[in-house]
Amino acid sequence: MIQDRNALADLGLRPFSARSVIASVLLGSHPPELPTSALVKLCDRFGIAAGTTRVALSRMVSAGELATADGTYRLAGETLLSRQRAQDEARHPPPGPWDGTWRTAVVVSGSRSAPERADLRRAFLAARFAEWREGVWLRPANLAPPADPAVAGPSSPCRWLTARPEGDPVALAAALWDLAGWEGHARHLLAVTHDDPGDLDDAPRGRAAAVFASAAALLRHLRTDPLLPGELLPGGWAADELRTRYSAHLEAIRALIRAFPGEDPD
Repeated sequence: MIQDRNALADLGLRPFSARSVIASVLLGSHPPELPTSALVKLCDRFGIAAGTTRVALSRMVSAGELATADGTYRLAGETLLSRQRAQDEARHPPPGPWDGTWRTAVVVSGSRSAPERADLRRAFLAARFAEWREGVWLRPANLAPPADPAVAGPSSPCRWLTARPEGDPVALAAALWDLAGWEGHARHLLAVTHDDPGDLDDAPRGRAAAVFASAAALLRHLRTDPLLPGELLPGGWAADELRTRYSAHLEAIRALIRAFPGEDPD
């Protein structure tokens, strides 16, 4: 496979499978659909055989991750669609002002199965909440309230409050999220990825895979951005630089797909 394992390790990634390439490119597409031929040609840039790609497509349809019609594959199923929504939120955080309040959820004590506890934790983390104490989750109220039924539905075990901490909110944010660690890895990614990925159509074989891997690493880290108000962030927070870098890589990949013979521009 045309995947530089040392470069992938530097980005914190494992080698890409056909499924991961397909899912990643569709997650970055709006609408999230592409012709079969485009997906096969893109996977070929990773050294993935056409037959392997077609098997992966068939399995993703069987698993409910994709739907297919008229030679086109489209994201399907709530798991991948919700992931796309989370990615879009990470790329385009709400710019509105913050009034200094925090949303706080208290999980009412009661007997819950391990899967139920796992669903609660997953839902809170997906909504970018942090656990302050066992069963107490909070974040600044600068994002829309979580909509996941596990934490917001009528049968949810959570009780919701709006609070304003008496202490230093900057110190509270730093205690809840590893902001220094996030910033450090963001700076590392900016150092090991190209500012301008360039034109991939005539690039050496394997260059598209390198750009794709860089885009995946940038986006994966952006998805972990807590999206805090600027008042709570350290100076020089790198998230906007990461968004700009990812957008450049995504556009290079889209331009490559548009250049594939027989593919219409999006």
